[in-house]
Amino acid sequence: MPSLANLLDRAASGGRLAFEEGLRLYNDADIHELGAAAHERRMQMHSPDVVTYVIDTTINYTNVCNVHCSFCAFFRPEQHKEGYTMSHDQVLERVKYAVDQGATQIMIQGGVNPELGIGWFERLFERVRAEYPQADIHSLSVSEIVGLAHVEGISTRDVLLRLKSAGMKSLPGAGAEILVERVRKRISARKVQPERWLGVMREAQQLGMPTTATMMFGSIETAAERIEHLDVLRALQDETGGFTAFIPWYYVPYKTPLRGKEATGLEYLRVLAISRLYLDNFAHLQASWLTPGLKLGQLALFYGCDDMGGTIIEEQVVHDAGSTNEATRRDIENAIAGAGFTPVIRDTYWNLRNDVALATAV
Repeated sequence: MPSLANLLDRAASGGRLAFEEGLRLYNDADIHELGAAAHERRMQMHSPDVVTYVIDTTINYTNVCNVHCSFCAFFRPEQHKEGYTMSHDQVLERVKYAVDQGATQIMIQGGVNPELGIGWFERLFERVRAEYPQADIHSLSVSEIVGLAHVEGISTRDVLLRLKSAGMKSLPGAGAEILVERVRKRISARKVQPERWLGVMREAQQLGMPTTATMMFGSIETAAERIEHLDVLRALQDETGGFTAFIPWYYVPYKTPLRGKEATGLEYLRVLAISRLYLDNFAHLQASWLTPGLKLGQLALFYGCDDMGGTIIEEQVVHDAGSTNEATRRDIENAIAGAGFTPVIRDTYWNLRNDVALATAV
C-alpha cells in the first residue's frame, strides 16, 4: 500500500487516484499537506499569477416548485400564497441591470414550475439574446430540463435542442447535490436520480453545450459518498470532456426543513483539495464564496482553486437558506489581489476578457 506522501506526490503530478486512494487521502491526509498538493497541481495547470472571475447574475424567476427538496428554503408549493413567477419584462429588467454593470453571464434559474411550458422559456431567451447579445445565457438546471420534458411530453434532448436554438448556450451544474441514490432519497426524493442527472448532462455536452458540475456537501452524506460523487463526474468527463469546471459548496441549514449543522471551514478546504486532486480531467476548480464568504474564498485559492466564481449580482436561493454573504466586483478583485494573485475577468467559456476593465481600475 502506498504511503500518504506517495499518494500526494502522485496526485500533485497529475496521476490518477483510485476510489480507495482518494477516500484515504480525504480521511487521513494532513489538511496542510493535502492543500499543498492541490495547490501544486493547480499551479501546474494554470498561470501561477492569475485568478479569474466572471461578472454574472442569478435571476430566480420563480419559487414555485413541485420537487420539494428538504434542504431548500426557497421553494413554495403550487398555489402557495408566497409563490411567485416573474414576467418576461421583470426578468429583462434584471438582465439590463446586470449588463449595465458589466455582466457577461446570465443565469436564469428557479423551481420546477409545472405551469411553465417550454414556449415560455423560448420566448424569454429569444428576447434576452436579441436585446443583450453580449451576454451568454448560462441557465436552468437538469431538474428544470426534466420538468419541461414532462410538461411537454418530449425528450430531454428535444428540450435542450429547442432551448439551444432560442439562445441558451450552456447548462449549469445545479441540482447535483450528491450523486448517490441513498442521499437523494433522503434529501430530495422527487428530484431526478443520479443516472438521469448524468444522462441529461451527457446529452447537453453531446449537443455542444458546455456544462459545469457542482456538489452540495454537508447534509447527510458520508465521506465515501462525497468521493463517489467525484468518481461518477470524473467517469462522465472521461467520456465526454464536456464539463468546464467543478464548483463544490456547502449546505446552508438555518432555514431549511432538513436543518442540521453547517460545514466547517476546514471541511470546505478539504473538499476543495481532494476535488482538485481527484478530478484530474477537470480544467477548473471554482471557489464558491457565496456560502463560505470571501475570507475563506481567499484561502480556497491555496487549496486547488483557480477561479473565484461570479459576482452574482442577484441571487435568492442560498440567501433564503440563511446565507448573508454578498460581494461587489471590487470586493472580489480586492480579495484576489489580497491573496497575492492578479484578478482577470473571464466569460462563460473561460476566455479571458481583456476588453472589460477591472472595477479596481475605475
